[in-house]
Amino acid sequence: MEIDEQHNAALAKVAEMVGDAKFAMLTTIAKDGILRSRPMATMQLDGEGNLWFFTSLSSSKIAEARPDQQVNLSYARIDKQDYLSVSGTAELVHDKEKMQSLWSLWIKPWFPKGLDDPDLALLKISIMEAEYWDAPNSSTARVYGLVKAIATGDTDALGEHRKLDVKEE
Repeated sequence: MEIDEQHNAALAKVAEMVGDAKFAMLTTIAKDGILRSRPMATMQLDGEGNLWFFTSLSSSKIAEARPDQQVNLSYARIDKQDYLSVSGTAELVHDKEKMQSLWSLWIKPWFPKGLDDPDLALLKISIMEAEYWDAPNSSTARVYGLVKAIATGDTDALGEHRKLDVKEE
């Protein structure tokens, strides 16, 4: 996965968490209003705050992620008890040069014809805002925070929770 340099602190935090998690659950809204989620491998977070994924043109997510439709990406770093929720808009992109720059052998099982696969496209998610829950780095600090929260009701030591407006910072 490629993480470009970010132009603000909010996107830098998103980049840190996305880079460690690598995989997201992409949630879209089906025509009947039902929310649907599926795993996606993040290929890039570019310097403009866009997340890039390979996708299949025949996938139902293409119809569900139509222009101006809100989508959500959820990332989790279970070992660190860190979580990230990203809200944004989706756009289908047909750019061979961009596909070539992001291509990896890890994508080939889903697209055996490679970059020449007529079903291959990119899905660009433009980040509008993000929210994260970031626990302390060590398991000892996490246990201390939990014990402190149980004893005192003070949850500050459990970690940091922030909503980020990535477009304003």
